[in-house]
Amino acid sequence: MTDLDGRTFLVTGANAGIGYATATDLARRGGRVYLACRSRAKGEAAIAVIAAATGGAQVSYLHLDLADLASVRRSAQAFLALGEPLHVLINNAGVGGQRGITADGFELHFGVNHLGHFALTQALLPLLRDSRPARIVNVSSDAHYRAKDIDFSALRLRTKSITGMPEYAVSKLSNVLFAQALARRLDPAVVTAYALHPGVVASEIWRRVPWPARQMVTRRMLTTDRGARTSLYCATSPEVAGVSGKYYDNCRQTEPSKAATPELAARLWEHSQTWTAPSEPGHAD
Repeated sequence: MTDLDGRTFLVTGANAGIGYATATDLARRGGRVYLACRSRAKGEAAIAVIAAATGGAQVSYLHLDLADLASVRRSAQAFLALGEPLHVLINNAGVGGQRGITADGFELHFGVNHLGHFALTQALLPLLRDSRPARIVNVSSDAHYRAKDIDFSALRLRTKSITGMPEYAVSKLSNVLFAQALARRLDPAVVTAYALHPGVVASEIWRRVPWPARQMVTRRMLTTDRGARTSLYCATSPEVAGVSGKYYDNCRQTEPSKAATPELAARLWEHSQTWTAPSEPGHAD
């Protein structure tokens, strides 16, 4: 799909890395793009560069802190108040190799990479349905193959591992399961969902890894432009129109981890719904 005129896209974490490359390509092809980012300064700086590079494309900032569910709800409400359609939601933002806990008491990788996006998607789902045909794109990782299950009790604790990578793998498995669960609940003629591995990309997600180790980790990785290719494929290609719940690598459908079962997806959905409900103790705005 080369001409995106009249199509509206929301890309989380679009001020840098894969998200920035994705937003730039969408804007260059005529799409109206919202960059949903935590930092207004970084988001607006990215917008200025994209607008200059694309001849004044329609690019706007939306504040979003995925580590704070109250912020996620405010962000969704702010977008809904614009009165615009939403044709594609790209759940791109993520953290990796870090340790911590979110404002709502969830392990950092799970809270940002999955739960914040779950809450955002649920809040925007009625608008996506009204904007049919619409798409939801979850940027996962081949790291999800390393997660053999989900320990739901561990998700309410600070990151346990030293590297944060086991927790990162669980969050990426959650991205795959979420796409599958959405596909089971949505009419593919109205909204489709996808999960994908962007390739091993030297993006901002690794910025907290100490420098000598970061250089070793990222030197053989893809550029962010190449890393954005599969996100853009799932977001715009006519080849996958009407196809839902599948996992993609290098712009091709491939089999996800055997751990990505309907039963685990159902458990994750149930927990995610409970944990993101505004009425839950500790989750009020």
